[in-house]
Amino acid sequence: MIDVAPIHDAAELTRYIETRFHARHRSQLPRLAEMAEKVENVHFGDDNVPEGLSAVLRRMIGDMEVHMKKEELILFPAIRNGGGVGIEHAIGVMRADHDDHATEVAEIRRLTANLTLPQTACGTWTALYGGLVEFITDLEEHIRLENDVLFPQFEQGGAAHG
Repeated sequence: MIDVAPIHDAAELTRYIETRFHARHRSQLPRLAEMAEKVENVHFGDDNVPEGLSAVLRRMIGDMEVHMKKEELILFPAIRNGGGVGIEHAIGVMRADHDDHATEVAEIRRLTANLTLPQTACGTWTALYGGLVEFITDLEEHIRLENDVLFPQFEQGGAAHG
């Protein structure tokens, strides 16, 4: 868990989320999808291969890009301006997206036997699962910061409290 105690201001927290998490997800996911595709192709027929993982990751690239753009272009600017009428609806949409991301993470865990490497894993497979652990950890912290720290400040009455 990342200590955000120094970040008291909601606007500052939105900028932190963009630079720490959005940028990182954009670099992580395409690389992971490429590695997954390589593992699926090279180890085709292996009972342990995470068949379908590359498709899940490619879908996540699109889903998360749309989600992050909605935050960057609509929600975060509204938060930086103090909230306002209707912000609860935008936050509700983001929370629903977060639930979808959690479902996708559960699918990644299912396909990878909870990120358990088989004894026959090659270097790419090993790097893929290591990268997935890092990505999932980042994504879960990203979602926690928004759901538990940022959003509650704007969900009652449409403006920041306290």
